[in-house]
Amino acid sequence: MTKYKILFLLMLTLAGTPLAAQASKPLIIGTTEVFHSDVLKENRNINIYLPEDYDPKKAEKYPVIYIPDGGFEEDFVHITGIVRFNNQPWINRFPQSIVVGIENTNRRRDFTFPVANTDFIEKEGFKKESFPQYGGSDKYINFLKNELQPYIEKNYNASGNRTIIGESLAGLLATGILLKNPELFSQYIIISPSLWWGEEKLLKEAEPLLRTHLKQPVKVYIGAPNKEEDTKMYAEAESLYKILKMNKNISVSFDYLPDELHSTAIHQAVYNAFKKLYPKTEYSK
Repeated sequence: MTKYKILFLLMLTLAGTPLAAQASKPLIIGTTEVFHSDVLKENRNINIYLPEDYDPKKAEKYPVIYIPDGGFEEDFVHITGIVRFNNQPWINRFPQSIVVGIENTNRRRDFTFPVANTDFIEKEGFKKESFPQYGGSDKYINFLKNELQPYIEKNYNASGNRTIIGESLAGLLATGILLKNPELFSQYIIISPSLWWGEEKLLKEAEPLLRTHLKQPVKVYIGAPNKEEDTKMYAEAESLYKILKMNKNISVSFDYLPDELHSTAIHQAVYNAFKKLYPKTEYSK
């Protein structure tokens, strides 16, 4: 596995003088590792943020936050910013955490489960041609479970406390993991999930899947943007919430974000999710 730095340069613009040039330096928020997956049969860029006080020689273990849409140009940078903000000593909302962002190569392939046919896609406003590959979520979950999570926990001071953040198709993926492999994560942040995939198959099978697979407590946040933009997607998210809240092993919250659209919801929703999962701060009364 190779590593290279993710660099953000704050360039001083004082007429390009030697003093200004000497004063500028990289602002580093993490590293990128090129991870070869035998399961996926491809390389993946894995972006990793470590807490400010992280020391591999110390025994302290850190929770890990996984972002399937975790590329540099996806959600890694802004979610890492939310994590850093909440970890500030005057806020101290939740423990210092490792953030693992998985850069996509084909999210429509990797985040969807197999279906007998794709006739439903056009009913949802997409062209079939927009999903030339699909149905690879079982393989992707295998990659998470048997390759990436073991690698992170072997090579970093990672605890068994894991959170997944998924929006849209990644929200579909996170929902599928919750229903079929719930032990993979302790917290699930699911935002505007694409539960329309497979004609709502996951919703229809949710209750028996939970009875079969869920044996330990988990926490779930479901965020839904403005219902007027997509009434069906809102209704599906609300239906998921109603199913989950009937299970005694699930602590679930539903968050309606009327000022957000499907395309804008994730940042505010993640911030809200952390507030709901960890309601106390350093100066909370």
